[in-house]
Amino acid sequence: MERSGTRIKAVMAEIRSRIASRIYMPGTRLPSVRAQARAMQLSVSTVLEAYERLAAEGIIASRRGSGFYVTGPAAPLALTEIGPRLDREVDPLWVSRQSLEANASVLKPGCGWLPPAWLYEAGMRRALRSLARADALELTEYATPLGHPGLRQYLSRRMAVSGIEAVPERILLTESGTQAIDLICRFLLEPGDTVLLDDPCYFNFHALLKAHRVQVIGVPYSPNGPDMEKFDAALREHSPRLYITNSGIHNPTGAALSPVTAHRLLKLADSSDLVIVEDDIFADFELSPAPRLAAFDGLARVIHIGSFSKTISASLRCGYIAARGDWIESLADLKIATSFGGGRLAADVALRALTDSGYRRHMETVRLRLAEAMDKTVARLKAIGIEPWLLPPAGMFLWCRLPHDMDAAAIARTCLADGVVLAPGNAFSQSLSARDFLRFNVSQSTDRRVFDVLARALASAQA
Repeated sequence: MERSGTRIKAVMAEIRSRIASRIYMPGTRLPSVRAQARAMQLSVSTVLEAYERLAAEGIIASRRGSGFYVTGPAAPLALTEIGPRLDREVDPLWVSRQSLEANASVLKPGCGWLPPAWLYEAGMRRALRSLARADALELTEYATPLGHPGLRQYLSRRMAVSGIEAVPERILLTESGTQAIDLICRFLLEPGDTVLLDDPCYFNFHALLKAHRVQVIGVPYSPNGPDMEKFDAALREHSPRLYITNSGIHNPTGAALSPVTAHRLLKLADSSDLVIVEDDIFADFELSPAPRLAAFDGLARVIHIGSFSKTISASLRCGYIAARGDWIESLADLKIATSFGGGRLAADVALRALTDSGYRRHMETVRLRLAEAMDKTVARLKAIGIEPWLLPPAGMFLWCRLPHDMDAAAIARTCLADGVVLAPGNAFSQSLSARDFLRFNVSQSTDRRVFDVLARALASAQA
């Protein structure tokens, strides 16, 4: 009886999950009892009992001679119900929430940002004091549809240094880099479209794309960029609409796109309808700039985005999109439709901080501190048997393999109980092929307690 009850609950959970993820919308006819039984390799009587229980709860309804149908209204969108069920420790939303909700006593080597003391607080304070004396319009009015003209002019000059030709009229300011990608997805994607992601990649890409209900295909990432053979195969097999990547410092691996890979990638894209979204959020951490796809492409099929949350302040919500002119017009309309006017304050603070005489010196100091933290973190990890996948040329991330094929999610669970938040590899992997990897943020790994807790967790896992 107990096994039968478990099987009935499994059928009910499957149907509830499909309703919660909106695969089954109101009015959808469920698979017949026999079809569901074959799909789940269960008896017809088990599935029938599950359907009857769901009907008793009012979730589905039986129509004589026709079958069972989902009742309305549509379930609220539950992102955790979309795609395979993951252990919470490798769910992208869980990892983000653990990092964001942790109090000051918790160590966060798994988070993706600099410690507060490493950010440009002095420049922020100067910018805010200056803005307090500005014209009232800067403090009270909506921004123009494209956003602050001065900041767009600055970004145009800044991109030109990387070879990207984007006049201010082809730049749209957003509330963040995440909003930039969300607007692009709204503009170019329909539910069911296919998107390519690096495997591994920044885990919030996975979470955001779930909200757009698209199919995600992972392409293995190498030290020089995406695996070109696998990328070509994915283009041919899936006809994807978008590819989202980092060209500069890659998250989570710390790798950089090579010129050869960049040229091959764009050549493959030219033979398809693929649009590439290039996230350049880590540009100011580079010591030697990597190639930019937008520079090679001239913003024809590449959309270039970024923000300032990693270098100035995470509280400063300001990002941007650079794209072809007709797309910028449509994206500006979408921005108005979804958030109306952007804020003047954040853009004005960003411009004042970026053009402040101290910003260049600030970033020189940050790059030096990151290089020192990288060396120390690598040495401390090696001492407890953890090896980096590669030694990044710059940036804050180390992508590391655990010894003895250990389960990174289990290690993260153990360390969390001791006040250390880690980022397990499968949170970044669409194929769930990074089970024994962890991403370390070296700027958040300066406290020796991180390695003491981690060493105990490793020893416990081997015992």
